[in-house]
Amino acid sequence: MYKRSRFLAFTTVGVVMCAAGFIPSASQAANRVEGEKRESFAEEHGLTADDVRHINALNERALSLGQPDKPSGASLPSAVESPRASAAASGRVTPPAEPLDRMPDAYRTYGGRATTGVSNYIRKWQQVYSHRDGQARQMTEEQREQLSYGCVGVTWVNSGPYPTNKLAFASFDENKYKNALENTTPRPGETQAELEGRIAKESFDEGKGFKRARDVASIMNKALENAHDEGTYLSNLKAELTRNNDALRNEDARSNFYSALRNTPSFKDGEGGDYDPSRMKAVIYSKHFWSGQDPRSSANKRKYGDPEAFRPNPSTGLVDMSKDRNTSRSPGNSGESYVNFDYGWFGDQKEEDHDQTVWTHANHYHSPNGGMGPMKVYESKFRNWSAGYADFDRGTYMITFIPKSWNTAPAKVTQGWP
Repeated sequence: MYKRSRFLAFTTVGVVMCAAGFIPSASQAANRVEGEKRESFAEEHGLTADDVRHINALNERALSLGQPDKPSGASLPSAVESPRASAAASGRVTPPAEPLDRMPDAYRTYGGRATTGVSNYIRKWQQVYSHRDGQARQMTEEQREQLSYGCVGVTWVNSGPYPTNKLAFASFDENKYKNALENTTPRPGETQAELEGRIAKESFDEGKGFKRARDVASIMNKALENAHDEGTYLSNLKAELTRNNDALRNEDARSNFYSALRNTPSFKDGEGGDYDPSRMKAVIYSKHFWSGQDPRSSANKRKYGDPEAFRPNPSTGLVDMSKDRNTSRSPGNSGESYVNFDYGWFGDQKEEDHDQTVWTHANHYHSPNGGMGPMKVYESKFRNWSAGYADFDRGTYMITFIPKSWNTAPAKVTQGWP
């Protein structure tokens, strides 16, 4: 990351900086293996503590719409100003419109990741993801403004409503965690709190968490077929869960799991689901974040992770995200600093091998004339996406719903452009 004037880039709440923005070099990405320890963003990309502190302060305010107590489908984030005023102050720019008939250029692909500029992504989106009822559509100004917010913008423009992260899944190996606690000796200089946080992080399996989300989404999609009212959908869903002997069948009727469809804005939209479940489909996105977010917890948990936080229900795989405040990891030592999260869009790809699936995300908000520079969009294979950074110890896989008439989740995603 090049050094820059911080005044322009950090003077408004309307900025979104994402984890994936400071990607490793091509050679680092190519040699990365699943489970390998990664440095923090700051260490890996030369960010100062001031850089990261300002980024996170703005993120936590700008992304307050992602909190579970906020209404779904709200407008663009803005604490006190209009989106346009915030954009002008931060240097964030809505990308210009692209002609509908203009084909995208090939992405630059290397080491499990393909990279392109935001304008080229818009051209690809219009050709591949924009279709409504079979017709390609030009990305609207509102959608381009949503996209300009970076990684969360990519998920936002594809999912419709701002992501609320209510229906999250993960996989945690309790036996592995307990056995490791009993049999692992701390590394030289490692405290007990560090050891427990590290073991907890290593006991999560993102591949299994992703598989659980895919399996549940598949059951939901079967239940949506030929269900023209919510009551029929819920009856179908419970029948499918029972047939699969799935523990989710025992969720309370008020659970986020059963209320997810009715709480999706596009389900109620006349141009979307129009209250007809058969017109909807379940799709997936992902979020990486830090566990130690409770301000009442010990400093050690905020520094080294809270082993008990954001664990999935052992039977259902559901993660309670109600305490996710988009708060970053606290520094354990002088000079350390961490960014707070990353979002990746999956959709409903049908590739069976999870390592071959493609995750679309971005580096940061679009500021071509500001300190941050222009936004880049990435398409990463699962291993690259799930590797994370030292900034994160949790990776969850979210289910949301979009109308079937939207093609923002094609079954087959070709990384980059053929």
